[in-house]
Amino acid sequence: MRLAVLLLVTLPAISLAQQIAIGEYVLPTNASPYGITAGPDGAMWFTENYNAAIGRIARSGAISAYITTSTGPSSPYGIAAGPDGALWFADYAGNAIGRVTTSGAVTEYPVPVPNALPTGIAGGPDGRMWFTMSLDSGAVIGAITTAGAFTIYQAQGNYTNSITAGSDGALWYTCPSCEIQRITTSGVYSYYDLPLQDAGLEAITAGPDGALWFTEFAANQIGRITTGGAITEYPVPTANSGLMGITAGPDGALWFTESAVKQIGRITTSGTVTEYPIPAASYSLPNQIGAGPDGTLWFTDSYSRIGEVFFVTANLTVSPPSGYYTSHLTFAGSGYAPNENVRIYYQGVGSNVLASATADATGSFTATAQAPQSPYGPRLFLGVGQSSGKLGAANFSMAPHLVLSPNSGPPGTIVTVEGYGFGSFEDVRVYWKGLASLGLVVTNAGGTFNGSPAFTFTVPSDAQSGANVVVGHVASEALGVGVFTVQ
Repeated sequence: MRLAVLLLVTLPAISLAQQIAIGEYVLPTNASPYGITAGPDGAMWFTENYNAAIGRIARSGAISAYITTSTGPSSPYGIAAGPDGALWFADYAGNAIGRVTTSGAVTEYPVPVPNALPTGIAGGPDGRMWFTMSLDSGAVIGAITTAGAFTIYQAQGNYTNSITAGSDGALWYTCPSCEIQRITTSGVYSYYDLPLQDAGLEAITAGPDGALWFTEFAANQIGRITTGGAITEYPVPTANSGLMGITAGPDGALWFTESAVKQIGRITTSGTVTEYPIPAASYSLPNQIGAGPDGTLWFTDSYSRIGEVFFVTANLTVSPPSGYYTSHLTFAGSGYAPNENVRIYYQGVGSNVLASATADATGSFTATAQAPQSPYGPRLFLGVGQSSGKLGAANFSMAPHLVLSPNSGPPGTIVTVEGYGFGSFEDVRVYWKGLASLGLVVTNAGGTFNGSPAFTFTVPSDAQSGANVVVGHVASEALGVGVFTVQ
C-alpha cells in the first residue's frame, strides 16, 4: 500500500549554509511503529506494535507490511540489519527473535527463556544478533546466530533495554534505572553507574567519536560514555522533553527524539544541543530514529506515521502556501545547478512527479501543478535537481473541501458527497446549512472519503431555493464546505 503524504515544514538552520526540513508519512493502518533501521535494499524497515507486523518504507514513500509468524500475541519492538542480508527484530509479546528477508518472508525463533520479553536488538562483530530482555528477575542478554541457535548470558542488575555494537568490539546496552553495561562476544560483562539514580535510560548508539551516546528519559539528559567508562552528561534545554531514540547522523552529530514535546534534537560531539519542533505537534509522538542509506534521517511516530529529516541544499517555495485539493500551485526554485531538470515529487523522492522544469543559467525555475490530495494541515513538497541532487523543500497547508455531485437540483435530489483534505481516519459529520446533521463518514489514511465510501444524502423537501451550504465538520474544528443550489 502507498502512504498518503509528506507533512511538515522547513526548520531553523543548522549552520549558515545548512537547513533541514521534516516530513511525515501517514501509515495506512493504526500501526504504532516503534523501532526503525536501514535495510540492505535501500529502504527503511520498522516494527509495528499494534499490527504485529514489520513495515518497509521506500524513499518514494511506498509502504509494505509483513505479518509476523507468531502463533500467539506478537508485538515487535527493536529491529536491526543482520549480516545475512535480512532484517532481525525482537518480538516482545511473542517472546521470540524474528527474521524478515527483503522480499518479506518472516521466520521467528522462540527465545529459550520463559517470559523474556525481548526489546532491543543489534548486530554484533561476531556475526550474531544480540538482544536485550525485559525480565524483572535480572539483566539477561541473548545472542542468536543467523541459523537460529541461541546463547543466553546472565548479567547484573535489573532488566535491559537498548543495545548497540561499540567501537571496541563489544556490545553496549542500557539498564533503565541507572547503568550502562558492556558485554564482550565471549560473555564477559562490566557495568558503569550513572551519577544520577533512576535516570530512565532509553536508547543507546555508537557515536562518530568512538564513544557511546544514550538518552536519559527521566533525567532529561543526553549521555556519553567512552569505551573506557568515562561518562559525560548534557542537559537538554526543553524540560521534561521525553527523550527516546538516538542515532549518529550523516553530519557528524547525534540526533534524538523528544516524544513529550514533539521535537527532533541534535547534539554535537562537543555537547551543543539544538532542538527542532515538529509543526504538526498535536498529531506527533516521535519515538525511535535511525540514519537512512540516502543521507536522511528517519524516525517512527507512534501516531501511525514515519518521519524523515531532510538536509536542504536548494531553495523551493510554493504559492499560495495553503489551499484545497486541486488548487493551482506555482513553485519557484533557486540554488540548483544551471540548466538542470528539477522534479517536484508528489510525496517522497522518487514518487510520482507532480511538476518538473528546467532551471535557467542561474539555477532558478518556476513550475505549476494542481495540489494533490493530502491529509489536513501542513505538508512538504520536495524538489530535487536530477543532475546535482540538490534538494529544496516547500511548505504547504492543506484545507478540507467537499465536492457535491450533482451540485444543483430540486428538493429530493440524491447527492453524493466526496471529502478531501481532512485528517487521517477521522470522523466527519456532514451538515445541511451547518445545522441539520445528515450523517457521519470516516476518512481513510489520506484524509479522504470518495468512491464507494463516499457519503450520500437526499436534499430536504423543505430546502430553500438558491445556494445552500453543506459542511463537513470534525473534532479538530477543521471545516470542509460545498454548495448545493436548490432549483
